[in-house]
Amino acid sequence: MQLDLTALAAHIKGYMGLKRKEPIAEVFHHLVQGSPSGPQLESWGDDAAVIPFTDGFLLLATDGIMEGLLVNEPYAAGKASVMVVVGDIYSMGGRPLAMVNVMASGPAAQRAEIVRGIAKGCAKLRVPMVGGHLHPDAEAEHPHLSVAILGWAQKLLRCHTARPGDALIVACDLSGQPGCASVTSWDANSHKTSEELLARLEVLPALAEQGLAHACKDVSNGGLLGTLAIMLENSGRGGRIDLGAIPRPEGLEMAKWLTAFMSYGFVLAAPPEHASEVCARFRERGVSAEQVGEVSAERRVVLNQGDESHTLFDFEQEVITGISAPVAPSD
Repeated sequence: MQLDLTALAAHIKGYMGLKRKEPIAEVFHHLVQGSPSGPQLESWGDDAAVIPFTDGFLLLATDGIMEGLLVNEPYAAGKASVMVVVGDIYSMGGRPLAMVNVMASGPAAQRAEIVRGIAKGCAKLRVPMVGGHLHPDAEAEHPHLSVAILGWAQKLLRCHTARPGDALIVACDLSGQPGCASVTSWDANSHKTSEELLARLEVLPALAEQGLAHACKDVSNGGLLGTLAIMLENSGRGGRIDLGAIPRPEGLEMAKWLTAFMSYGFVLAAPPEHASEVCARFRERGVSAEQVGEVSAERRVVLNQGDESHTLFDFEQEVITGISAPVAPSD
């Protein structure tokens, strides 16, 4: 079925999960580019901070859970708080070590459900929660939960290192079902064992260590196309994306799929000669993976459908996060 590309682009750009990333530009400018404390560690939108350490890198990341999910589905929110930060570490080519959290909750019953979800997430993904801080006197309507995670990587996948000519690859698990009612999501974790979940995640550090991919991001609340566009923005690049090549579950309309938060979903940029091997590594673990386009030097994200094309973002005139790594004129 042919999609209305103009309507689809408007839907993606207007999606709140993507639009809520706009304030990042101001924070980045003040805390990184304009920091009064002197030079910072290089950071151009990575899912985790990179700290050189011995013969590799420490990875430090944090994430917060949306209030609506905590109020309406506290158990799912607890699980998600673990899943999202674990995904951040793997998307960088690392492996998680430990987590801490800050939680503010209302009634004991609400807190118990959040904690039950956290415990389930820790057990399933086999990452310990080693500490935290609790505010037990928040209003039930305004709970808060943030999790920070420490990981380690031997080699890195960054989000700003996509190069012109690289293959754009989408890897996602189609063997799931619509997830939380509070957010548009796809749950491919709930009916899998720890061994199955970790085997799929281990593909990422293996790709990094073997030099098969340049860049990666996990699919966040910005959705699949939004996350792809952010990776290209961070890299100071653009790209062409073939909508027909994107893996998609049967029975789920494209617009919803492209804005869904995925429990397992990654976008990657890889040298074209490695694209088939990268896809094969994911498929060996039961994950759908396809090359969906390529990176271009022109700073526009263009959607293709047969003979039709439509510009989703023109980074000469638009920003998503406002973070873009410097690019040498010769690149």
